[in-house]
Amino acid sequence: MTEDVQKHSVHTLVFRSLKRTHDMFVSDHAKGVALDEESHNVKMGIKLKAEYGPVLHMPILKEGKDRVLPPIGSLQGHQIYSQPGDDPEYLITGTHAYPSGPGVALTADTKMHRNPSEAGVHSLALALPPSQARQEASRTAASIADIHRHAGGAERAHPQSTAVVVLHLLSQSLLDGGTTRNSALLRRAPTMPKPQWHPPWKLFRVISGHLGWVRSIAVEPGNQWFVTGSADRTIKIWDLASGKLKLSLTGHISTVRGVAVSSRSPYLFSCGEDKQVKCWDLEYNKVIRHYHGHLSAVYDLDLHPTIDVLVTCSRDATARVWDIRTKANVHTLTGHTNTVATVRCQAAEPQIITGSHDSTIRLWDLIAGKTRATLTNHKKSVRTLVLHPRQYTFASGSADNIKQWMFPDGSFIQNLSGHNAIINTLAVNSDGVLVSGADNGTIHMWDWRTGYNFQRIHAAVQPGSLDSESGIFACMFDHSESRLITAEADKTIKVYKEDDMATEESHPINWKPEILKRKRF
Repeated sequence: MTEDVQKHSVHTLVFRSLKRTHDMFVSDHAKGVALDEESHNVKMGIKLKAEYGPVLHMPILKEGKDRVLPPIGSLQGHQIYSQPGDDPEYLITGTHAYPSGPGVALTADTKMHRNPSEAGVHSLALALPPSQARQEASRTAASIADIHRHAGGAERAHPQSTAVVVLHLLSQSLLDGGTTRNSALLRRAPTMPKPQWHPPWKLFRVISGHLGWVRSIAVEPGNQWFVTGSADRTIKIWDLASGKLKLSLTGHISTVRGVAVSSRSPYLFSCGEDKQVKCWDLEYNKVIRHYHGHLSAVYDLDLHPTIDVLVTCSRDATARVWDIRTKANVHTLTGHTNTVATVRCQAAEPQIITGSHDSTIRLWDLIAGKTRATLTNHKKSVRTLVLHPRQYTFASGSADNIKQWMFPDGSFIQNLSGHNAIINTLAVNSDGVLVSGADNGTIHMWDWRTGYNFQRIHAAVQPGSLDSESGIFACMFDHSESRLITAEADKTIKVYKEDDMATEESHPINWKPEILKRKRF
């Protein structure tokens, strides 16, 4: 008599077979492979030579070798970071030091890069058991950045003493972290720091005279007059104090999209939708040079602050670098895939920054004529860029939002959201007031450091214009930074001034220390 064999599905049988095989061959699957000391040493030796060869043999100061390390407990009393005169070999003076956070101005102390002294490095290394050090360091990186970013004015005034306090706090929290793991320094959610108070701006003067949209503005270096370019194909020069028309220049055969006044020569530069780039001699009020090469409308131009170079950008998806004197096209900066809408120059690297309708920003190496970095964070066309006059940072404006970045690599700082319109223009002054002007005629005022929107303006259109003709095409602070000039679609130029009567009591900051909900890009 045969017994019935219990029938199982193929699925069950396969898994049983797998389990038997697994149990037979992988009985020690939870154990790590034993470390072979010799092969590990060989591996580390090769890695050291391959990756750290150039910096393995750095000069070490004699006094650094002889110095006795202070005990960890005495960190509070001793200053770990080297003083300016301590170890000259380790001082690196860069063209631009990086500010510790958005809105933190560079002081005489922070303008110089310093490496921590040898004693400082050792004492920090000793503060943790080796297995824990790497793990804890990664956990505290964000909180250290927050300490730097939100340090108050008093701390900024005494950077050395702050460094000691921060390092002491850090070392204490690291030592506690091994046991408690819930240090307040590590766990506290970052909050938006209190914004600086700025007086509100009010409309001071409306200047009319153009017969078309006013597309561009430039203020001359002496702050006596300013220039506007318009869709009526003229360039007009206005007296800044009185707002009276001084001069009209004709020569373009289409909209004038960009104007710039040189601080190094008596020249005015203009570009337009007629593909022309002109250089005007202001002693004779005549065009003395043309720069030929763009294949389509030229949308913006900027002058290099320290060398005689002009940079223009165009609808042909290129930016071109011109030698002002010889009219030679030094570089054609290619890489954008759509209209290049805005260009800015600065003396430090990267010397040229462009924003495009392909929604990217490119930082350029002027000497090589090649892209250093491409920033792809924006989702919509980038129509405007502005460089901060005192910090090594800049902002870009697009229909999705305004973004702040740090040079030289374009590290993202923060988003300024809330101006829900197509942003055509940005301007910023030394006090940290950022102005954004949009297609719908609204102007928003922001605190640069915190991104707090402290004022919104929507000026009435010129009598006789349609409401749909309210749009801001360009805005700029004059060199005294007491006046803001805007170029508008109702064919007027409007001048704004700070309200002298306003105080912190009459116009308080409507701000609550909310938890940051910043996007990561």
